[in-house]
Amino acid sequence: MLLLAVMAGWTAKADEGMWLPSLISQRIGDMQEKGFRLNAEDIYSINQESLKDAVVLFGRGCTGELISSEGLLLTNHHCGYSQIQQHSSVEHDYLKDGFWAMSREEELPNKGLSVSFLERMEDVTDLILKGYEEGMSEDERVAIVKKNSQSLIEEVTKEGKGLRATVEALYYGNQYFMFLYRQYDDVRLVGAPPSSIGKFGGDTDNWMWPRHTGDFSMFRIYADKDNNPAPYSKDNVPYQPKKYFKISTAGVQEGDFTFIYGFPGRTQEYIHSEGVRYIEEIGDPHKIHLRTLRLDIMNRHQSQSQKVRIQYSSKNATVANAWKKWQGEVKGVKKMKTVQTKQEFEKAFDRWAAGGEFDGVIAKIEGLYKELEPYQFATDYYAETVRAIEIANFATSLYSAYKVNKETGEITFDEKKAADLVESFYKDWYLPIDKECFAALMTEFDKNIPEDFKCEYFKKQMKKYVTAEKWAEAIFSKSVFADQDKIEKFLKNQKSLKKSRAALLKDPATEFAAEFAKWYAAEIQPVTSRINQELQLAYRDYMRGQMVYCRTQRVPKAFYPDANLTLRVAYGHIKGYQPADATYYLPSSTIKGIMQKDNPDIFDYNIPQRLRDLYAEKDYGRWADATGEVPVCFIATNHTTGGNSGSPVINANGDLIGLNFDRVWEGTMSDIVFDPEICRNISLDVRYVLFIIDKLADADHLLDEMTFTE
Repeated sequence: MLLLAVMAGWTAKADEGMWLPSLISQRIGDMQEKGFRLNAEDIYSINQESLKDAVVLFGRGCTGELISSEGLLLTNHHCGYSQIQQHSSVEHDYLKDGFWAMSREEELPNKGLSVSFLERMEDVTDLILKGYEEGMSEDERVAIVKKNSQSLIEEVTKEGKGLRATVEALYYGNQYFMFLYRQYDDVRLVGAPPSSIGKFGGDTDNWMWPRHTGDFSMFRIYADKDNNPAPYSKDNVPYQPKKYFKISTAGVQEGDFTFIYGFPGRTQEYIHSEGVRYIEEIGDPHKIHLRTLRLDIMNRHQSQSQKVRIQYSSKNATVANAWKKWQGEVKGVKKMKTVQTKQEFEKAFDRWAAGGEFDGVIAKIEGLYKELEPYQFATDYYAETVRAIEIANFATSLYSAYKVNKETGEITFDEKKAADLVESFYKDWYLPIDKECFAALMTEFDKNIPEDFKCEYFKKQMKKYVTAEKWAEAIFSKSVFADQDKIEKFLKNQKSLKKSRAALLKDPATEFAAEFAKWYAAEIQPVTSRINQELQLAYRDYMRGQMVYCRTQRVPKAFYPDANLTLRVAYGHIKGYQPADATYYLPSSTIKGIMQKDNPDIFDYNIPQRLRDLYAEKDYGRWADATGEVPVCFIATNHTTGGNSGSPVINANGDLIGLNFDRVWEGTMSDIVFDPEICRNISLDVRYVLFIIDKLADADHLLDEMTFTE
């Protein structure tokens, strides 16, 4: 643990790093040298209010921030997208037209949406490993970690309402941290701009710079009368936060200090060269191809129907996001010669390790990756083909509404769960899209999965139907799940739960999902689980070995834990970049760029007429910058990843200047390797948010809640 602390204190390369807030005192000197004016206690404290108390985990994978004393929350438009979609219909198309609650009574509740505040984080390594002794098997170690983690979680969550906790392994299990959260489940939609602003540029501009996307939405957290977490109730009142962000209207300049406070999802900064080679040469290229097929099918149908466009807007965005990211990741990894660089490091490490504690760890990891590769390939294909078939996923979910008592054999049926599943599925499902995706994806499965890895069910069906198209025709014409009226009638007229359950199990859609799940569970997952467990053990040694090697050989490298959706701080500064010869991108964009892209004939670039009018009249209010234009977005050198969407971008004084929402396409390999010359996070300038609220939405009552600094 002392070694970890020493290595974390070393200077990081440029602005690389995702740092634990509780240990930020190890970095605060570097932050202050780069312009930060606050101290470590201002960032993270459990004894007094601090910036951490204004930051939340939004939903299951985004970040949000409090911007008023009345629970008003800001996050990205794409983070709130599914909630906006849930409230949308052809009659009330909030995706297309936007939504603004002009009073508290108009704010819309959301099923299943919660936000979590971090109460505290704590190094619990000694406690979690209590009872473990050298020489024990990995299974024994895992059991001890699980038991000790459960005991700790039970203990700390007794302290109050809405508490939940997790214990997370850092540095491949060399260190363990406990994260205690307080979760609020009554979160209501307050406002969202039209998608032509919030998603301006669509997938064409996604991951790209310059960017002109007004990627924000607004929610409000509600609590009971004592400010405690509570289920939705009309009696709940706006949450009163310990801390909320003041908003700076001073703007940003190249070179300004910035830092990001949020929940980055997943990085692999210390991965072996063989892991990177698989991603670059095999994993990403195949996944890109499979998602291209799905997106082509979705886009064609969405362009022909407003209803289908609404139904598949969120699904399309989810599929496209990773699809485009992977393309940039492959390009960046190749450009950085990451595999070659890691191989050179591994050779030097291997020579140093010879005859010592870490001797052979490189060869062991390399051998495990070669053994894993065909099974990982099958896993990737299973996830991107079989698990992408919507009707099969729905069939599995609905089948799970039947519960069998193992002792008595009695079958019960959860009517509410089934009704909710039916309502949500058919609202956003279009049979022709799912059917065409089935045919396209199963054709690729047949073409690319080796014969000895295909399950017998798949071989039997392809022999029977010859082509995936004919197989699709059979499933979608015979399955009761392909027709909402049929499944509702089936569920309503059940005379025998046993017979009904058996009938659904024989349905071709359920059978498809179940047979592939059996194959994966029996032939693929056990092997990948075994190898990955061995890899985890080898990586634990390699991670510790890297730290010793870098320290003893005086390699100037700072070690920070890989991202795992826990609260982190990343800091840097506003800076442009040069993606290619003779090309330099300035770090800020303005409303002028929106007008240059505006095109009424293209859905993603067709802005509201009101915005055109405001631009023509130069009616910007107080939100224009020194050039007389409204700023829209900016880029900086902060190290971010998925999960940082919606993260507050904070200036040297601790005031809010923007919302992080993306990275530049050329720098998406930063999950694996960080290039300080090219890796940039993209953020929405808060002044554009305020301009939209003020001038487009006429929602001045929201501005009245906020506190501004000039």
